[in-house]
Amino acid sequence: MIFLQIIFVGVFLKPVLKYLKTTGEHKVYYRLCESYRHENTVRHHTIVQLGTLDELADESQRKNLAQRISALVKQSRTGICDMFEADDQIVESLAQKHFLTILKKERLDIIKGRDYETIDTHSIKNKNIREVGTEWICAQAIQQLKLVEFFEEKGWDEQTVQLALTHIISRASYPASELRTSQWIKENSAVCEITNYAEQKITKDKLYGISHKLFNVKDDLEKHLSKRTNELFDLHDTIYIYDLTNTYFEGQQKGSTIANFGRSKEKRSDCKLIVLALVVNTEGFIKYSQLFEGNTTDSKSLFQIIKELSARTSATERKPVIVMDAGIATEDNILLLRKYQFKYMVVARSSLKKYSPEVNSNPIVIKDKKGQPITLQKVKVAGDADNYLLIHSLAKQAKEESMKNKFTMRYEQALQQIKDGLSKKRGTKKKDKIWERIGRVKQKYQSTNKHYQINVAENDLGIVTDIQWKSKPMPKREGQYLLRTNLDEKEEQTQWAIYNTIREVESTFRTLKTDLDLRPVFHKTDDAAMAHLHLGLLAYTVVNTIRYQLKQKEINNEWRDITRIMNTQKMVTTTMVNKYGQTIKIRQCSEPVPKVETIYNALNYKHKPFARKKFVVPPAEPEQIKPPD
Repeated sequence: MIFLQIIFVGVFLKPVLKYLKTTGEHKVYYRLCESYRHENTVRHHTIVQLGTLDELADESQRKNLAQRISALVKQSRTGICDMFEADDQIVESLAQKHFLTILKKERLDIIKGRDYETIDTHSIKNKNIREVGTEWICAQAIQQLKLVEFFEEKGWDEQTVQLALTHIISRASYPASELRTSQWIKENSAVCEITNYAEQKITKDKLYGISHKLFNVKDDLEKHLSKRTNELFDLHDTIYIYDLTNTYFEGQQKGSTIANFGRSKEKRSDCKLIVLALVVNTEGFIKYSQLFEGNTTDSKSLFQIIKELSARTSATERKPVIVMDAGIATEDNILLLRKYQFKYMVVARSSLKKYSPEVNSNPIVIKDKKGQPITLQKVKVAGDADNYLLIHSLAKQAKEESMKNKFTMRYEQALQQIKDGLSKKRGTKKKDKIWERIGRVKQKYQSTNKHYQINVAENDLGIVTDIQWKSKPMPKREGQYLLRTNLDEKEEQTQWAIYNTIREVESTFRTLKTDLDLRPVFHKTDDAAMAHLHLGLLAYTVVNTIRYQLKQKEINNEWRDITRIMNTQKMVTTTMVNKYGQTIKIRQCSEPVPKVETIYNALNYKHKPFARKKFVVPPAEPEQIKPPD
């Protein structure tokens, strides 16, 4: 046996009408009862019989009696003295009398001033264990983003809102297909206990449906989240970063209008692609997103994005600085930014040969996050009014030299293999065939071939006798690139800091693709694919809301690490049987381990979704056997 402390639920008087055979009268008797919850119903458990209570004349006295007994029980259980004492001496006397009866009969197992249950330890079981930590912090982030209020303004009913929240939280906690998500919700997660959506109603079809419903309000939802995150964290959006990525489809996508073959950034040229364009601020929050066909190039996607940003930005306000990489910064796109009066900071596509240092401009050396030196110097490009900044990174130089040496070695090995064939009995020796083989090498190593000159010697019969090659003298430009801007900023360090915000969009894409499993796409229709990607962006906003607050507290874990830590917190149902044969069920959240508690405290979130729930199930009454007729 073991003593287990339980919660005293609530005490009240219950009148019962009885018929007295001796007098032939009906008389009201009172019971002191305790209320408890069992399987969504409220039941009553009799603690002690109080008799007729003829001493008490009115209902208020009987109510005071129940409150006073409850106070005495609480005082005995907790050891805290209750200052309340009944003004009516009759009430106080009856309360003390019946409280002593409760103690004597051990109806509440009150021993030495505390509330205990005598439990059979062999009956203790833990079951229905579910993950709750990640789901709970996502739910609290959703509260910060006021998504419930947004959906209610759209006229969504309560169950639809609960289903939407369930799917968004699930996508952030366990990114998977709708089928696997429905299985996870039913078998592994306590998300439905948080959102109050009936778990038995979860199906993959309902998850598909709510994804489409969320995509139908994409533009308004995007504007709401953009405004809300600015208000929540006091952001001003002085800089926007624009970039593109793509993800690939598993399947042929024969009827798709957006899936096309293109240049895959995951090296999946065998699959059709869809392009995702994002505009994010320096804190990583999405300001605008757009989906393009898979064969859309980086440089051709900017027009629609700029038109939307221009419409969302007031003409009276200062427009944000647009930061882009070299793939998008064509001359046509630069002219487009100027047309809509945007400031920009981009990587220049012009040749590095055409610049010259500015007068009175000296190189400035700064350190990156890893402590590696970076040299900044202002330069001028002939015939261009924009400001240029020459960047020289030793880390980038080492990386590019390593890649150059690797391709140079492979290029020369391929040429040597052709040359070695000249001395072999059955090797290729004819001039035309030799140049065909050299042409294939040139095509494979185009960036390396431009640095080499190849000479082929042949005899009068058109047979190649020797192949010679040598590298051309080329200026070393490894680790160097130009930044181009129309800002009036004179400080080199400030210009560099503005451009360096582009790392934030790279982090966004990394989180989307790696942590939130945005690739590949298995959906067969365009609508389903776009709804799937949009749901991933919503989950990312929830994730970034959490990570942004953690970063302010110097907690820089990736999302996959945060979910691993938070999943140590579980919801558990513990059942046990006491000495009266009653089954006690307690549904509660486990205590957070130190790492989980650190995350909760950094976010200023509640540690548990709800207080523990207790159910007391009386023993089943024996079935009465009816006598035969």
